[in-house]
Amino acid sequence: MFSMFVNEVENEWGELTYVPTYAGKLLLVFVVVFLLIIAVLIAQHTRDKSVSADVSGDKSKSVKKAKLTTIQLSFCAMALALGTVLSGIKVFKFPTGGAITLLSMLVIALPGYFFGLVPGIITGVAYGVLQLIIDPYVLFPAQLVIDYILAFGALGLSGLFHDKKNGLLKGYIAAILGRYVFAVLSGWIFFGSYAWEGWGALPYSLVYNAIYIFAEAAVTIIVILVPVVNRSIGNIKKMANQQ
Repeated sequence: MFSMFVNEVENEWGELTYVPTYAGKLLLVFVVVFLLIIAVLIAQHTRDKSVSADVSGDKSKSVKKAKLTTIQLSFCAMALALGTVLSGIKVFKFPTGGAITLLSMLVIALPGYFFGLVPGIITGVAYGVLQLIIDPYVLFPAQLVIDYILAFGALGLSGLFHDKKNGLLKGYIAAILGRYVFAVLSGWIFFGSYAWEGWGALPYSLVYNAIYIFAEAAVTIIVILVPVVNRSIGNIKKMANQQ
């Protein structure tokens, strides 16, 4: 049954990796769609609880709710699509491994900033599933969970500050730190054998992941601090949550 969805393939370095079959990719696409729908439903439920109920049979309100759900779904889907495209654009590749992408982590952190913690985490997980389809690198099943589910899901921690002052900056920093923690954990547990000569597995993982994750974070934070960028994202957030 498992072989229907995953093939065992030897990569160019002689490692045995797990790659989704066509059926596996199709299943992952369904998972992405399902996660997006769940994220939107949770965002809608949270928003409805924060707004005092009016007349229960008000048809115009029902129409507004339906439109809001569609808007949220559209924004989450656009963030996923754009983040996936930007993740393939490497602004700079480090000789040690890893690269600075074109603000892909910021884009994936936006749904959390727009709609809250749980929708943000679910959208991040959906992004991780998409990465499994496009560019999988899986040596161990548990590594898949940490690298693709937990690490990318952590980008949704931006939702912790979605209604706070300077929430975009604070949320992005929280998202980056969350991803870094899981990336370090994965490197320590699964890739310690790749450590540089004279380095232990944990120090290697701490430094290796810090180089590319924090380098992109530094560039992104500079971009966020540009007033016109900050205002523009704030305006997009208002649009995404319009009544």
